[in-house]
Amino acid sequence: MRKTIYLPDDLAARVEMYLRHRDGQTLSSLVQEALEEKVGPRDPDAVLKLIGLVSANTPRRRIPLEERQPEDRYTDRER
Repeated sequence: MRKTIYLPDDLAARVEMYLRHRDGQTLSSLVQEALEEKVGPRDPDAVLKLIGLVSANTPRRRIPLEERQPEDRYTDRER
């Protein structure tokens, strides 16, 4: 998809300086990386499903970050 975006002059200058010091990185790749970080992954369980730790049809209760325990990282159990 092609999109046109506006960058204020000061931000555009910082982006150009940043890219000058990053071999191989383009404005497009930088924007994609930043958007992925901001928007987040499409399916946070995709890797867990891929390796079989979570089944595709297992309902999951999202545990708020502040309530998580170390054992909550890789489990489907309900509290």
